[in-house]
Amino acid sequence: MTVSVHQAKTQLSKLLDLVEEGEEVVIVRHGHPVVRLVRAHAAGKPRLGAMRGELSWQEGWERPLLPEEAEAFWEGRW
Repeated sequence: MTVSVHQAKTQLSKLLDLVEEGEEVVIVRHGHPVVRLVRAHAAGKPRLGAMRGELSWQEGWERPLLPEEAEAFWEGRW
């Protein structure tokens, strides 16, 4: 949805309701986009263990790289 600055000023509460429902609102001045209103993400505490069961590791992942492996890695060949 696109609205003018005047419309945004007079209908701010309605626009905020629309944004909360997932609508994206672009405010234009003299026909040029100036601002995009989108719903802010809730800033909650990260949950411990949120990715549990979604990651897997290869056997031996923690071993140091051999010199030739490290060289290949830093040269972008690995």
